[in-house]
Amino acid sequence: MLLFTPWFWLSAGGFLAVAYIVKCLSSPLRKLPGPAYSIFTSVVLKWHEFHTNRTRYIHRLHQKYGPVVRIGPNEAAFASQTAVKEIYCSGGSGYDKTEFYDLFKVYGRRTMFTTLNKEDHARRRRILADRYANSNVMRQPSLNGIVHRSKNVLKRCTESVGGSLDLYIALHAYAFDCVTHHLFHPYGVDSLQSEKDEEIMREVAFDDSLQNRLVEFYNPLLHKVIGKVLYLFAKPRETPLADDFVLSASGGESPAVFTLLSRMREKQHDMEQLDIAAESLDHMAAGIDTTGDALCFLMWELSQPSSLHLQRRLQQELTQDPDTQFDKLPFLEAVVQEGLRCFPAIPMSLPRYVPRGGRTIDGYFVPEKTVVSCQAYSVHRIDERVFPEPDKFDPDRWLEEEGDAERKRLSFAFANGGRGCIGKQ
Repeated sequence: MLLFTPWFWLSAGGFLAVAYIVKCLSSPLRKLPGPAYSIFTSVVLKWHEFHTNRTRYIHRLHQKYGPVVRIGPNEAAFASQTAVKEIYCSGGSGYDKTEFYDLFKVYGRRTMFTTLNKEDHARRRRILADRYANSNVMRQPSLNGIVHRSKNVLKRCTESVGGSLDLYIALHAYAFDCVTHHLFHPYGVDSLQSEKDEEIMREVAFDDSLQNRLVEFYNPLLHKVIGKVLYLFAKPRETPLADDFVLSASGGESPAVFTLLSRMREKQHDMEQLDIAAESLDHMAAGIDTTGDALCFLMWELSQPSSLHLQRRLQQELTQDPDTQFDKLPFLEAVVQEGLRCFPAIPMSLPRYVPRGGRTIDGYFVPEKTVVSCQAYSVHRIDERVFPEPDKFDPDRWLEEEGDAERKRLSFAFANGGRGCIGKQ
């Protein structure tokens, strides 16, 4: 029969290949700058993604092709302020998220971070936003806990004088203690003092399951076939200590009024216990990674011999008027802003789907359902008119009046729009 002849399959394959090539060449994305192979395949992008090099790969493409670059047959990356505003702020919350965020579901539940459309996100955010408002965070019961934990990390630092200190562990433990205080008090942890609690932090901070999850996301069938072998090279997410802690703490009685747990427990929100636990674990992991990483990068930069003059300026500002509130110290603010610019805790792409009907972004028409994104690493570097010498750590740029508005508009460390980081304060 014809179906079983080699010629039939060769002809069918050839027809499909030609049809695919014609489809790619007729796509509006063909007009975008980018490497020629990206018109036809995203294999190169996925290779870099699997090898945890996606961010730098895309940045190199931006450096070569500019603020608009095609990175796959159905995907484009942008790095301009107008693109950030369009993708993440138009309509208040920007475009809807892609299924990429399914990788971060917790206990099979969607959290505020993993909701895909604006409506579901807005409903969950209305519940949680109150506890992240400055008026709540700066209240004494909440702030006292942060002060106590700050003293613990300073104690560990002073005790290490003449010896050594693993600052990565200390700062991530500090972040862990602070975020669980905000989430669960009085059921938070004290990992700066307790080795048992520190083990929970290590389990979360050292998780490297993204490669395993990427294989499952892009090819579920392949993941099922090679899952056991893949486990030897790229382990799935396994955080039993963190799971036990969150499930226990989120079930604690009478949490403090300022905590996120108390807010989610309010009857009018009607949240199931597993949803509360999932949201809590999501915030806990995010707090450990973002705060811990940002502090670690900043401390590393300030520890360099080239930053000695910055250390002295900081010391002078902090000691000349000890009663001044931290948010009233301009040089400290500039150092933090420059740290977030150079070392954003989430430097990677934040993918979104172009809405129905397509959109024009940076002068290029992009059809609906195209995956578009910006990444903080490139947004903070690509426009050298706004950020001259972008790889140089220079806090003084934030003290200049000229260009202040443009610098702030290009600050993307916490994303932008209604779906930006709820805990950025």
